[in-house]
Amino acid sequence: MLDNIPILSILMVLPLVGVLFLCGVRDTPHNEKSYLHIGLWTSSLTFILSCALLVDFNALQKGYQFVENVAWLPAYQVNYIVGVDGLSLFLVLLTTFLIPLCLLASWKSIQKQLKMYVILFLLLETFVIGSFVSLNLIFFYVFFEGVLIPMYFLIGIWGGQSRIYAAYKFFLYTLLGSLLMLIGIAMIYTLTGTFNLTDILPEALADYQHILWWLFFASFAVKMPMWPVHTWLPDAHVQAPTAASVILAGVLLKMGGYGFIRFSLSLFPEASFDYAYIVAGLSIIGLIYTSLIAFVQTDIKKLIAYSSVAHMGYVTLGIFTKSTEALGGAIYQMLSHGVISSGFFLSVGVLYDRMHTREMADYGGVTKVMPRFAFIFMILTFATVGVPGTSGFLGEMMVILGTFVQNPWWCIGIATGLVLGVMYSLRLYRGLFFGKITNDAVAKLSDLSVREIILFAPLLILILWMGILSMPFLNIINQYFL
Repeated sequence: MLDNIPILSILMVLPLVGVLFLCGVRDTPHNEKSYLHIGLWTSSLTFILSCALLVDFNALQKGYQFVENVAWLPAYQVNYIVGVDGLSLFLVLLTTFLIPLCLLASWKSIQKQLKMYVILFLLLETFVIGSFVSLNLIFFYVFFEGVLIPMYFLIGIWGGQSRIYAAYKFFLYTLLGSLLMLIGIAMIYTLTGTFNLTDILPEALADYQHILWWLFFASFAVKMPMWPVHTWLPDAHVQAPTAASVILAGVLLKMGGYGFIRFSLSLFPEASFDYAYIVAGLSIIGLIYTSLIAFVQTDIKKLIAYSSVAHMGYVTLGIFTKSTEALGGAIYQMLSHGVISSGFFLSVGVLYDRMHTREMADYGGVTKVMPRFAFIFMILTFATVGVPGTSGFLGEMMVILGTFVQNPWWCIGIATGLVLGVMYSLRLYRGLFFGKITNDAVAKLSDLSVREIILFAPLLILILWMGILSMPFLNIINQYFL
């Protein structure tokens, strides 16, 4: 159906069309809400078109699909090549799925500079989609780095009290890591004479793959982020507005995992196996360390931020375990975490919009006044601790089974992280929803509005769908291994 349609280019250009429409709208108080309407309609249309990829994707066909290949700078082998496979398809869909929810979540919480706010989100969507579909190293790098610009301004303009510090820290950490990757890209071109991923043979990089592996690892480890280069993430999450935290945890962290799989495993396979023990050690230390930090947090958003870092430990461990099952579980975990973490940060936004505080001590007994919200938060809690029937179970279980075959001792670290995850998650739920209402402001809270129910409904559906009917997802993910 899509053979003669440049669907991937359309998905990247459509948000830019929305940006042009926004630029044409006059800046008057009367037009404030029209900015969000334009952004919501543009991003919703992008999501609907992206679903056509899912309908037309052939899970039994090996290699990239919906490929577009246009010579841009042929003298330097810089081609505009885009395509998707079982790894990148769902990441594109996750991006287009979350952007409309982010704009819907901003309906009341963002009151200043709405036009610029929506423009930045649409630009962010184009850059993220471009990162996931680019099959040329130069274009990938441009999109990968381009993501920093809108996110920097989203944190720096609409963030909390320490937003400038958090924005600079986010920008510098990720930029410095990516500069090392740029050196690696230049080395690959010197060795192979091409930037096109489809034309690069791992054998041509064999003599330098260990150096190249570390150069790429520096960039993707920061983006995940892995311990000990994770410290930018809690600051960014705490200071960022709700919608920016959603897209940061839901999509941007997955760019690191995507890079590990697409580039580190594919281009430097021997080095990836040689350094698997180092990655496993960092992943397990990070999983346990950040879980312990999460357990003692009193700020709800910071607790969820550290939980997000901990769950990324499962992903990196699964990626570098010599097991197809663990790698498939890591991909599934990335998708699941994108949905679950988005739900959590939206939940924090719901509470903050009503109470203007994120301190756990200011709550208690919320279930008495917000039963619908308490039910939704309960499903999210079940999913994050990996209760069977939710999306969080299958990915973690596949990583554990694949890791056990490779090295049973690593599973001790995973088990420790699982126990700690249950402890801080239940502590959070109990602190928010159980007990007596001791704060008069809590007694006056209103339950979820229709807009907020619409916001959470698709996330809950996906969490349960991925937990109960996982085969449609796994069939497409497995296409990557063909």
